[in-house]
Amino acid sequence: MSDLAFLSASELVAKIKTKEISALELLEHFWARKQRLDPALNSIIFDQIEKAREKAKEADQALAKGTDLGPLHGLPMTVKESYNWIGSPTTWGVPSLKDNYPATNAIAVDRLEAAGAVIFGKTNVPLLLSDWQSFNDIYGTTSSPWGEGLIPGGSSGGSAAALAAGLTGLEAGSDIGASIRNPAHYCGVYGHKPTWEAVSPRGQALPGVLPSTDISVIGPLARSAYDLETALQVMVGGDAIDSQAWKLELPNPKQKKLSDFKVAVKMDSFVSEVDQEIQEKIFDLAQFLIKQSVQVDFDARPAFSDEEIHDVYIALLRSATSRRQTDEDYLANVAQVTNLAPEDQSYQAKLLRAYVMSHRDWLGVNQRRHELRMIWNSFFQDYDVMLCPAAASCAHPHDQAGERHERTILVNGKQVPTTDQLFWAGYSGVTLMPSTVAPAGQNAQGLPIGVQIIGAQYQDLKTIRFAQLLEQIYGGFVSPPGY
Repeated sequence: MSDLAFLSASELVAKIKTKEISALELLEHFWARKQRLDPALNSIIFDQIEKAREKAKEADQALAKGTDLGPLHGLPMTVKESYNWIGSPTTWGVPSLKDNYPATNAIAVDRLEAAGAVIFGKTNVPLLLSDWQSFNDIYGTTSSPWGEGLIPGGSSGGSAAALAAGLTGLEAGSDIGASIRNPAHYCGVYGHKPTWEAVSPRGQALPGVLPSTDISVIGPLARSAYDLETALQVMVGGDAIDSQAWKLELPNPKQKKLSDFKVAVKMDSFVSEVDQEIQEKIFDLAQFLIKQSVQVDFDARPAFSDEEIHDVYIALLRSATSRRQTDEDYLANVAQVTNLAPEDQSYQAKLLRAYVMSHRDWLGVNQRRHELRMIWNSFFQDYDVMLCPAAASCAHPHDQAGERHERTILVNGKQVPTTDQLFWAGYSGVTLMPSTVAPAGQNAQGLPIGVQIIGAQYQDLKTIRFAQLLEQIYGGFVSPPGY
């Protein structure tokens, strides 16, 4: 039965529909594992198990009557804490929001449940979803199933940890700074950051916030690339207003096998040096692709510098998150920016300038972002996907001291700022494009390494297709030892 917990969502649903196991039995199986294994992880930090049991019974009753609820019929799953789910608090790790119980579900939650999913819990996040670790003063710290002293990533860290440990069948996360991609890489699971606005984020927001946040998206994490496609197709589309007039249909890729793809490969950047073991795994994958008759180009790049797109990303990322400032914070940041030396190009200086940027200046940065977007689009006329790292290192030990920009990680024997690796988040994210992360192997310590698969805007199913083909013939999810 332990192997059952590591099957893909589609395999689990197939077992329910063929009545090899009931939805209720499967829920109880995951719940028993959660009770036994999660105390060491702290990944699922809120549950409504009785509500879920009733939903599972309904799924079994529907099946008995010959009714198919959809592609997720009876599947036990969890969602990131930042999603509104009736009966649960949505706090984003903010202590003052611990009693925030929304009256409606996030649109994505409604869509997942309408497709038959049985949601039974929520997974942990960092404060304001703003870290590549997952800890907060309400729910505490989440660890990786690959080592109790290791971080699972963030901000969808609880999501990836629960999946990797076999505590849930599917997950829904969010991503503005690799918050789906980074945990997928650290925990050895699959994650997909959709094209911006391809999935409505309505109901995955702080209280009272209605506009979509620039760059930010919501999307699935799973133990199989095939589950990414299923979940994305369930979640995709606009909100109740937009969907009155338009329906998004992501184009199906023409590629049927790996040799149908033309692939660019980028393993490193002077903006964010990448650990040699990660570069080697991506190189090994590229060599495998060449043996599969895939056209692989190690030199192809879009016509802009890494430094420029990173600067544009940090400016727009921190402008997007600047709404979290209080009036007092804003005035204090204005004062700090006034005292910054022009030559100060540190991450903190760039953050502060973005926090207080004028709208006129923002329009100029946004103009350049869309020029970069057009350059990327031209690049993808010649290439189908680009392979690159999801982060600069593998999962590292917990480090909660000080502020995020003050912390460092070990890369190639050197301590470097942890924020440098935001480059790998923004390389595709700032220009609103999709990225899929797939397992690509392990380092010498046995920790997972993921590869990021970038594609053109709205070519979500193409990047996922590439991940599916890799899963078939190269390798996929591996469960962590002891689980």
